[in-house]
Amino acid sequence: MTVQFHQRNQRRVSQAERGLRGMTLMEVLLALAIVSTMMLLAWSTIQATAQVKVSVEDFQSRNHEIRVAMARMNKDLSSAYISANENPNLTERRTLFKGKSSGTVDDLRFSSLAHRPLWANANESEQTLIVYSAERDPDDPSVTNLLRRESRRLSNQPWKSEPADVDILLSDVEQVSFEYWDWKDKSWKKRWDTTGADGQKNRLPSRVKITVEIENDNGKTRKYVSQARIMMSEQLKFVL
Repeated sequence: MTVQFHQRNQRRVSQAERGLRGMTLMEVLLALAIVSTMMLLAWSTIQATAQVKVSVEDFQSRNHEIRVAMARMNKDLSSAYISANENPNLTERRTLFKGKSSGTVDDLRFSSLAHRPLWANANESEQTLIVYSAERDPDDPSVTNLLRRESRRLSNQPWKSEPADVDILLSDVEQVSFEYWDWKDKSWKKRWDTTGADGQKNRLPSRVKITVEIENDNGKTRKYVSQARIMMSEQLKFVL
């Protein structure tokens, strides 16, 4: 009995010693490898989430810029007008609508009632001359910007020599084109000139289609299309 009790006691001591024994080097290395792998997976997930967040924010910001620019063009064009109260023989007309295809950004120059005086008793009215054109970015010549030029006072002087406010309406565009709906023959035109001698003289298109093309981060072209409805298609004639 004494021998058996002694053996059982030794087994209990051996088991207790094994329970108090520390980790081996192999176990430590394995634990470090597992922790490192988990940290790497966690960091990769956080980094990917941050990149997606930045991409989504850039996409939303760009879309907002495009929507604001197209809304501004819609507002300008919907208030376009021409007046019969001026000398039609003058080279430089005070009111007109001239658009044609031209390179990256179509040339478009027109008179509009879209101007809003910003202070009381200002020596200006709602009449304005608006020009859309292209210009190379001064910091990056490979980038083309869409410019909006607004002359607050109409005159019979060359429009390029008149004082005007010039703003970048939309940066980094691939293509901006305008098409004009001829309400007489019910077709889209690539050009319009109210000062010419053809059937467009002294009348405006009823609608203008605006197409903006930009390149996204993946190198693919995205297209945005809108239409502006011109409220006054015929000449305005004021009786004095």
